[in-house]
Amino acid sequence: MKALTFSSFGGPEVLDYIEVQKPEIKTNEVLVENKVIGLNFADIYRRKGNYHLKGQPPFIAGYEGAGVVVESKSDLYKVGDRIAYTDVPFANAEFIVVPEEHAIPISEKVNFSLAATVLLQGLTAHYLANDSYQVKHGETVLIHAASGGVGQILSQICKSKGATVIGLTRSENKLQTILDTNADHAIQLDDNWLNKVIEITDGNGVDVVYDSVGATIMDSFEVTKDTGTVVFYGMSGGDPVAIDPRMLMDTSKTLTGGYLWSYLVNHEERMSRANALFELIEKGIVKIKEPVTFKLSDGKKAHEYLEGGQSSSKVLLVP
Repeated sequence: MKALTFSSFGGPEVLDYIEVQKPEIKTNEVLVENKVIGLNFADIYRRKGNYHLKGQPPFIAGYEGAGVVVESKSDLYKVGDRIAYTDVPFANAEFIVVPEEHAIPISEKVNFSLAATVLLQGLTAHYLANDSYQVKHGETVLIHAASGGVGQILSQICKSKGATVIGLTRSENKLQTILDTNADHAIQLDDNWLNKVIEITDGNGVDVVYDSVGATIMDSFEVTKDTGTVVFYGMSGGDPVAIDPRMLMDTSKTLTGGYLWSYLVNHEERMSRANALFELIEKGIVKIKEPVTFKLSDGKKAHEYLEGGQSSSKVLLVP
């Protein structure tokens, strides 16, 4: 089978589209022919050597996709079943082995592109708004990287709960993207953004900050009201500084971490959370922008496109 691989760490130029051995399934596994694969920043970090990788080179990145079962040693799934997955390694290939516990069946109403577009980012947004911090009606929420995939979905979920949403972005030309998700305010991450947030909240600060940047963690605390919460779930801008517990005590503020894999602990959790997400989309509560699609063989271009910040939509790879 063909796969998008890399044998050394570096930029998109290290990627190779080559022939590799087709994987074999074991008991309680299915072999899926990928129809669509989701490309995420985590794949870029793995290519650079920042994230853990399984196996030996040539490495195959990717954890998210959707397709059709072509071989089965599972009592739960048969050949021809449509499934998606969001936490299975080696996705950047024509075929992938999916353990039955990690498979998420999708109906005919959910096309492969939608499943590969929303699962990782949508399930992340879902647990952030419901588990890491339960957003309530009347609260004010600040979302870093609100023009990104997680940010767009998180904004819409928070709005559906009756919150006031303030979205941050580094790029001025993505302010409208934030407003298109029904956010109440869109702010550029410049030298004055802290003052703008304080002004919007009449000096009170926000109830919760969702910080996926990392390096901004202390600024996030600065605009959080006393008794408020900062949810740290990513470090796209670099590692956060160490947090002084005395500061938390003196202000009664809460710092909590967010990691999707802590919630996708079994098949039932994957199914219930995925179904809740698809229901939000079906009801029109969450709207998803049309994804940008590349051939898997053009993986270098796809990585350059995503890494260069050229899109506010999901980037998909098609074998």
